[in-house]
Order: sequence, then C-alpha cells, then structure tokens
Amino acid sequence: MYIEVFIVGAIIIFLYLYRKNNGNTSYKFIARTVGNTYEKYAPYSFRVVQEKARELGQEYSSRQYIIQVLLYGVVAAFVAYLYFYSIIWCIVYAVAAIAFVPYLAYMRCKKVYSEFIFEQVQIYTTNVIMEYNTTQSFVKSLEGVRDSGVLEDPILSDIKEMIQMAYDNGTIDEAVRFMNEKYNYYVIKNMHQLFIQITKEGSRDSGEALEGMLQDIDMLVESVYRDRIDRTSFYKQFLTFGLALYLLVLLVQLLLGNSSYLLLLKDWYVVLLLHGVIIVNTYFLVSGIKYYHEDVGAE
Repeated sequence: MYIEVFIVGAIIIFLYLYRKNNGNTSYKFIARTVGNTYEKYAPYSFRVVQEKARELGQEYSSRQYIIQVLLYGVVAAFVAYLYFYSIIWCIVYAVAAIAFVPYLAYMRCKKVYSEFIFEQVQIYTTNVIMEYNTTQSFVKSLEGVRDSGVLEDPILSDIKEMIQMAYDNGTIDEAVRFMNEKYNYYVIKNMHQLFIQITKEGSRDSGEALEGMLQDIDMLVESVYRDRIDRTSFYKQFLTFGLALYLLVLLVQLLLGNSSYLLLLKDWYVVLLLHGVIIVNTYFLVSGIKYYHEDVGAE
C-alpha cells in the first residue's frame, strides 16, 4: 500500500516540476553540478562530450532525461521496499539512483564522442598516407588533409597545430610527439613512427610499408566494429543478469516465508548485510556499464 502511494507521489512531483519549469527541472541543476565534477577528473571534458553528442543528434532530450529519472527512481524504490519494507529506505535509494542519471548520461555521451574520435582517427591516418603517395612529404600531406574538408575538430585543429610546429621547428618530431600524446591509438603512433623513419632515412621503397599500414588500419576498423557488436550483445545480457541479481531476495523470502523475513529485518546485522548486497550488485552493474562505454579503438 505504502509503496504504491510513494510511487504515485513521486510521479506527481516530477510532472509538476517539469510543467512548472517548462522542462528545466531540478535535474538540470544536478546534471550541471555533477558535470562540473566530471569536468575535473574525466578523460574527456563533460562539456565537450555533451556538445559533440548534441551536435551529432545523439544527446537525450529533456523528456528522455525525465523518463530516466522516473524509471531509475521507481525501480530503486521498488527494490529497496522489496529488501527492507521501509518507506525511508525507498526514498534514500530512489534519490541515490537518480543521482546516477548524470553519470550514465556522461558515459553515453563519452561513448558517442569516443566513436566519433575513432572515425576521425581512421580518416586522418588513411588520408595522410594517401596524400603522401602524391606529395612525398609528411607536412604537405598534413596540409592536404587539412584542406580536404574531411576532418572536424578537435583533430582538425590539432593538425593545424602540428603543421605550425613543423614549420616553426624545421622537423616533425615535436609535432608527432604532440599528436601521439593527445590520441592514444596505436595506428597513429605506428604511422607517425613510419613517417619519421621515412623522413630521416629517405623515401626509398616506402610504398610497400605504407600499403601495409593501410591494411593495418582496415584490420583495426574491422576488429573495432566487430567488438562493438559483441559489446552490444554482451551489454543486453549483462543488464538482464545484473537486474535479476536484485530479485534474489524474493527467493529468500519464498524459502523463509514473509513473516520470518520480516522478523529477520529487526536484526541490525541482517539489514547491514542487505545493504551490502545492494551496494555490491550496484557496483557490479555500474562496472559493466562502464566497460560497455569504454574508449573505442584506444589502447
């Protein structure tokens, strides 16, 4: 009875806030606050990945965010009630679950950004090699790729920086080091190392090496897209399994009986153990979600 009242009340509150603020609910404040925290510690800036996801049309709308807030809050409240039969713990776990929504939104935007960067890396390496076959100069190849219009920021801006470094220093070493540090992809490092060798030792018989590099890039792209399919399949199964772990307490209640289970809840160490089960299950679930959204093609 109480859980139904709580769920209905939570839905009414969120709908009221949504209508009152024209979609700019208190979630926006939470998202900005958590986003600023991620800004300090995340590999990619929260603002950068969010803007790129928005630019690519893959960021969640306000309506989708509201649905997520309601869904996570209701599910967490249901699980908490199933474990503790306590409205207080329902509220605590519902708020905790809602607090994860900005993090999950960041992970999704990070995945979109990572896939975008990998595609740009593929275009960069492939086109530099093709340009070199015509120009026989690494810097001229960079200029050709820069002017071709096939790349976007941030890689486009970094190529411009590389070109400026090469002209200022008279060598490509610092420019290559700059790019290698920014993009941890072995195809970039291998290609740059190859061009350094060609530049220092001469360009004789470089065609075969460059052709081999193009084949390596094709193999990498194939393996990355295969990994993406495998990750998606794993992710669906993992979520099903992870959510099912929360419901194991139902089996315990069926074995013990509801009245015996309620008596156990009077012992503080049983309640502590149940909290531990929820926390461990949540950590397991979040770790799997993080793995699914990890960097694409990077070492």
